[in-house]
Amino acid sequence: MKRIQFKIAFLVFLAVGVGFTSCSEDILEENPRNVFTPEFFQTENGVEGGITALYTHLRFLYGAWNYYNSTETGTDEYTYAQSADGNFKDMDLSGVGSIISSSAPPAGPWFSCFGAINTANGIIENAEAVGIAESLVAEARFFRGFDYFLLVQTYGGVPLDLGSGELVFNTSTFRGSTRNTVPEIYTKAIFPDLELAVQNLPEQPRLTGTATKNTARLYLAKAYLTYAWWLQNPNNIPTYPDTPRTDPDGKDAAYYFQQAYNIATTAIDNPGPYTLLEYFYDVHWAPNDRHAEMMLYADHTQESEIYNGASLGFGISGDQDNASVWMATWNYTAIRSSDNVSTVQREAAQSYGRPWTRMAPPVEVFKNTFADKDNDSRYDATFTTSYRNNRDKLSPADFTEYPNANDIPVGPGEAVLTFLDEDDPAVDYSGNKASIGAGSLPGRSDFVINPDGISRVVYPGLWKLGTYRTDNNGGLGSPNAGLTRPFPIAKYSEFYFIAAEAAVKGAAPQSGKTARELINVIRERAGKWRFDNGEQEERIEDNSATLVNETPAVITIDYILEERSREYFGEGYRWYDLVRTQTWDEVAASYSISGNAYGDHTPQTFNRTIEPYHYLRPIPQGQLDAMDVSQAEKDAYQNPGY
Repeated sequence: MKRIQFKIAFLVFLAVGVGFTSCSEDILEENPRNVFTPEFFQTENGVEGGITALYTHLRFLYGAWNYYNSTETGTDEYTYAQSADGNFKDMDLSGVGSIISSSAPPAGPWFSCFGAINTANGIIENAEAVGIAESLVAEARFFRGFDYFLLVQTYGGVPLDLGSGELVFNTSTFRGSTRNTVPEIYTKAIFPDLELAVQNLPEQPRLTGTATKNTARLYLAKAYLTYAWWLQNPNNIPTYPDTPRTDPDGKDAAYYFQQAYNIATTAIDNPGPYTLLEYFYDVHWAPNDRHAEMMLYADHTQESEIYNGASLGFGISGDQDNASVWMATWNYTAIRSSDNVSTVQREAAQSYGRPWTRMAPPVEVFKNTFADKDNDSRYDATFTTSYRNNRDKLSPADFTEYPNANDIPVGPGEAVLTFLDEDDPAVDYSGNKASIGAGSLPGRSDFVINPDGISRVVYPGLWKLGTYRTDNNGGLGSPNAGLTRPFPIAKYSEFYFIAAEAAVKGAAPQSGKTARELINVIRERAGKWRFDNGEQEERIEDNSATLVNETPAVITIDYILEERSREYFGEGYRWYDLVRTQTWDEVAASYSISGNAYGDHTPQTFNRTIEPYHYLRPIPQGQLDAMDVSQAEKDAYQNPGY
């Protein structure tokens, strides 16, 4: 039996074969296979297994530390932290490293997406012969469009021919490769596939988490929006392969901005199974995962290591592990009471998890992006700002109250360290308080740190993506295991942002759906509180009117980017948002943060060198090494600047 090696230039994708559940089930069941064969796709079970494998491949990107790093580090949301190695420093572009073709972080989409694309090619070619419903084929079309869209945003033009012809299932060992242009990728692959997916996918998901009409609409609208920016090219960012910024069908940027607006508003008017949740807090409250606002995610589960795709006991931050939030988690276990007791233990809980200290948010995040922490609930529902005594979860449990700031005792569940909402000049940083150089305020039992005292070693954690387990049994659980939560990829809320951005760029708005009205739907929700995460107590409060009234009369792209950061902070959107709008070098050119030493609370300003060529990532060196062509051809294949 001939084995297929899914290749571009002899690069192998080891697919995960999976079997469907019966119609009465509502989850995808996975049965690992190392490779697919041509015969496998010529059976109903084989085609269905390939479709499910397309969902599995999401885990090799979303939640993976390297890809997550490439989408966040170097933007205004994150810089490198105290324990960062070259993988993180390279992405920062602040003089401590450089992005090169052998860098691991930006290589993820190249090596993950092409295998999935070839799987989709095989499904699409064989589905009719084996009698697969068009609605299932539409899922393969959705993923082929989805993956090509991710690739073209990351690298520019990429190959449509994987060795056997354009958009054809490849069974060859061809060791060459030719890159198509950006317009060819959009008009030959992304738009046709996503348009057919919108036409043929069901309104309701076939199984929990599978693609629907609105899932396809979201990516079609976003692709129209991104392509319109590409055609317009306001800041003269180079593309590669070099090609005129013209559409093969003669349509201009204004046409595509309008299409993005129309598709997004159609989805808003026809939500299907999706909706905006009433409270932003609930969007990322772990017990509420897989809710009606979540449209696509890379799934994980604590029920089975097979279905989780990674160990349930100890994560290695590789393969299919969801380990992203570890990178943005500082070593909070270094906190000590006044009598040198470790009062905050590593715990498998949403505020804690496994600390790696690889990525740190700059000071501007807390002073500019989330300037309004009283009315807008999104700051509180994004970060862990209070670290609490959890020694009662040790075995045996310890209920002792330990002396903390000002020698005031702190018991189980009480705050040991708090990151303040606003700078307080009365904070006393003298001495090595809490063993991490924290400060104190008169009369407070918790140690404190001002927003301008954030450093590369001590900073608020990313609560929204934090660890969650239901098998802790009252203890600390398994904090060293990869996350068993789904990693969010797409949310219904983004339709409002896409339509608003298109309107700002000139799309004719519908009545009641101007850019300001669309953004205010998001801001109105942001003003509603039901729980205070920092204080760990119920908070029933509605500041919607205040936030809506404070929205500028004229919405700009800069304001939309600010709102997108407040809504999607730390979720892997940011680099793509800044690249799409060609504002990366403007928004993220400098940042401030204190240093690597505990007790350093003096922020320094760091400047990034973001060149126009950085708006595309390098073609991975592994691809170039595998190509059986001349060095000159390899050089021509690589994006300029690398």
